[in-house]
Order: sequence, then structure tokens, then C-alpha cells
Amino acid sequence: MRICRFERAGTVQFGWVESVSGEETITRALSVFPTSNVARAFVEGERCGVIVKEANLRVPVEPSKIVCVGRNYREHASELGNEVPAEPLIFLKPPSSLLDPGGTIVRPGASARVDFEGELGVVIGRRCRRLQPDEDVRPYLLGYTCLNDVTARDLQKKDGQWTRAKGFDSFCPVGPLISDAPDPWSGVEVQTKVNGELRQQGNTREFIFPLDVAIRHISQIMTLWPGDLIATGTPQGVAPLRAGDIVEVTIEGIGTLRNSVVDGV
Repeated sequence: MRICRFERAGTVQFGWVESVSGEETITRALSVFPTSNVARAFVEGERCGVIVKEANLRVPVEPSKIVCVGRNYREHASELGNEVPAEPLIFLKPPSSLLDPGGTIVRPGASARVDFEGELGVVIGRRCRRLQPDEDVRPYLLGYTCLNDVTARDLQKKDGQWTRAKGFDSFCPVGPLISDAPDPWSGVEVQTKVNGELRQQGNTREFIFPLDVAIRHISQIMTLWPGDLIATGTPQGVAPLRAGDIVEVTIEGIGTLRNSVVDGV
């Protein structure tokens, strides 16, 4: 299953992606994302023939919230001089921080250091609340996507809490697709490149808190709704972005999320 969200003739739709004659193609479209029987809903949707690489792709989800797991790779915690957390460390990014694939990350004038953080994003598929310790989380998941948890590192240190540092407009690029192909428990490679140079390379097998542990923990605190987005943590190698940079987050089975960088005010 591969799903995108795209704009066509001034209307934003959800698209079902298949390989047609070797091209990734949006074959069916829906104006509203289905809350159940997703595959069947798309089969009954509008016929479409837009090639993905030619489509005006948008963020593939419309979350009520973005829940992030901090310091979920041991080496990343160490590179910033932080201790490994004893339980999942979570924080929120506002939906207003979302940025489309191909969109532009704006470095705010209030920050002297804005870092990239490539991550695996998890999309919730059904209402998830207070999961039991032995309950399987997989039925609650729609799929996975690429995410860049852009962070104003100096403001994160200055404020002592992370809302401002993580919450600027354009600080959460997501996309290009949602896919159910990856298996984070078996191990999924997460890579970040800046201007073509590999800067981060990690594997979900290295998570301090595996996905099921993190989701059960979050579900004890807040109800997760269909479309909600979970950022699972970034590998070591974070570093500042500069105006003119091109940052790419690539995850096997999903694709590459590519964004440019400019200076703001």
C-alpha cells in the first residue's frame, strides 16, 4: 500500500500509488481520506493517471497532532551531551509546522543554528488509547513516511523546553508517500543527505524504545486519532543547515523527502 496527497486543478486529493509501466503512478483519487477499508475505498475512487514525479505532492497526512520521541538513538543522545532517557521522552510539534515535499525550510532570524533531524514517521490508522502491555500495536498503524524534525538547536538549549525550537512554520517536512512496506521491528535504514553528502545513517533496530513500547507509552497519555503522526527519533549526525542547502531524508520502502533551505526574518 502506497498513498500520497496531491493537488490537481486547485483541489487537494489523496491518491493510491501503483507501478504502471515502470512509473510510480497515482491510479485512483479520493477527496476525503477513508477512516476504514482504505484499499477498498480507493478501488471505488476516481480514476487517475498522474505520474508521481510530475505531481504537486503535499504532506500525505492531516494530523490532529504530531507526537515526537526524543533521544531514541543512543549515539544521538551522546552527541549532544545528553543522558539516555529511562522512559520514552515525548514532545509535540504543531500541525502548522508541516511542510510539503519539495517545500522550503525557513531558518528564522531568532535562531543562529537550525539542524536537520531525519526520522521515520508513523501514521496512525485507527483510534488508539490506553493500549495494554501485551497488545499488538500493528493493527493501529496505517503506514510509514519520511520526516525531518527540524530544530532550532540554540533555542532548544536556551528555553529548557522544546516548543519554540521545534515549532516554527516549515519545521516538519513530511512525505513523499505513506507506505506499509517498511518493517521497523526487522530494521529500516534511515539516511539524511545535505547537498548530496551523507550526514546521517541509522537503523530502527537501534531504537532505545522500540515502536511498540513508544506507542503504548504515548497511548497512556493521549488518544491517538487516525492520521496522527509519530516521529520516532533521529540517528546521530545532526548538524546545522544553511541557506541554499538541499536536505534529503531517505527511507527504504518509502522514498526520498527533499527540501530546500532559505533564511527568513
